[in-house]
Amino acid sequence: MSEYINTLLFGIYPYIALAVLALGSIIRYDREPYTWRSGSSQLLRRRQLMVGSVLFHVGVLVIFFGHLGGLLTPIWVFDALGISHGAKQLLAVIAGGIAGIMAIVGATLLVHRRLFDARVRAASNTGDTMIIVLLWLQLALGLATIPISLGHLDGHEMVRFMSWAQGIFTFDPAASSYIAGTHPIFQLHLFLGLTILLLFPFTRLVHMLSAPVRYLWRPGYQVVRSKGAGPTGRAHPAE
Repeated sequence: MSEYINTLLFGIYPYIALAVLALGSIIRYDREPYTWRSGSSQLLRRRQLMVGSVLFHVGVLVIFFGHLGGLLTPIWVFDALGISHGAKQLLAVIAGGIAGIMAIVGATLLVHRRLFDARVRAASNTGDTMIIVLLWLQLALGLATIPISLGHLDGHEMVRFMSWAQGIFTFDPAASSYIAGTHPIFQLHLFLGLTILLLFPFTRLVHMLSAPVRYLWRPGYQVVRSKGAGPTGRAHPAE
């Protein structure tokens, strides 16, 4: 039974999540292009938003590209460069730990702002709140894996997850078996990450796909004006 569940969660579910991510994003961009945005509430509790947003985005970007490179780079590349599995795992723990702390501090500020500021809460929808809470939980699980990783500094556990991730993208039917029996915290972290990918096309996270390309040549930044501001963003004199 446990083998069946492991195959379902880590051998089949990844393909479901990736398929929904790809197809859902394409369909949403095609059919609902005006919803392809993150929304703005910067006029409300702006300072907390800016601090939380910067910490969160910087931390998450480091974590994302660290995971992407760390999991999908073939193991033989690290071996050829003379980077031992233990050294790679220690680097991942240190860099991931710093980035994770930055991201979860930022996420905490954003969650607090969204849940406990009445005006921000009124301007939010259920999806906005749900996704930031899920991201906070995912960051917390990621940080919770650090003490466990420190107990396996030989890098063996990391190699198992690298083999799993690369096996998924090479359609290895035995991919799920590579992480069978790993610590439940790692498995929960992995499952929640896949679930976030599954939900991605239906949330404000889709704006991430536009940032690297379209934002480079769009006419200008989003202009948010205060009450009474004119077309240039300057307030009209009182009449």
